[in-house]
Amino acid sequence: MPESEVMEAPQIFVERTLALIKPEAVDKAEEIEEIILQSGFTILQKRRVHLTPEQTSDFYAEHYGKMFFPSLVAYMSSGPIIAMVLARDNAIACWRELCGPTNTNKARETHPDSIRALYGTDDQKNAVHGSDSQYSAEREIRFMFNDSIVEPIPAGQAAKDYLTKVVNPTLLRGLTELCKQKPEDPITWLADWLISNNPNKPRIQEQCRVEEPM
Repeated sequence: MPESEVMEAPQIFVERTLALIKPEAVDKAEEIEEIILQSGFTILQKRRVHLTPEQTSDFYAEHYGKMFFPSLVAYMSSGPIIAMVLARDNAIACWRELCGPTNTNKARETHPDSIRALYGTDDQKNAVHGSDSQYSAEREIRFMFNDSIVEPIPAGQAAKDYLTKVVNPTLLRGLTELCKQKPEDPITWLADWLISNNPNKPRIQEQCRVEEPM
């Protein structure tokens, strides 16, 4: 094949999105989480939280001034919710598809297997929330999990290249030494070895102390 026709494989990144299980559906959280996992998502972080009206207003700030805003704030602060960070390829679109249409009745007609069709009751009490864009996902994840670093996770060839370059050399050394030593607890031994032989571990050089003449 001529060089001009050689195409590089596209880099695939695992995307993250925020999912909320709303107050009326919290008692069905285990069932909803099982649907999420069966749909190819990984739950990276999860917390149960009861937002104050002020926190809820901040979270839904983009809807401020709309007719439904006061009732939305009152409803979403009326009880505990479950917040989750979901990950998979094309996570934002896939999660919104799994949620189904905002209107529960429409969801039952057009997406009968969606979460809103199964667990929602009306437009507002529609069981779940999902970020609608990359920008919203980043903002909402940081709002619910302020220690999160929201960056694309490399997958496919990009992940393989990273592991080959950065991880495998040290890991192979450790596994080779593990086979030689044959410790009783190989997992703990390898963990300790990797900590001790981490090539990125900061090295502190002791400063020479010069004694002043008396």
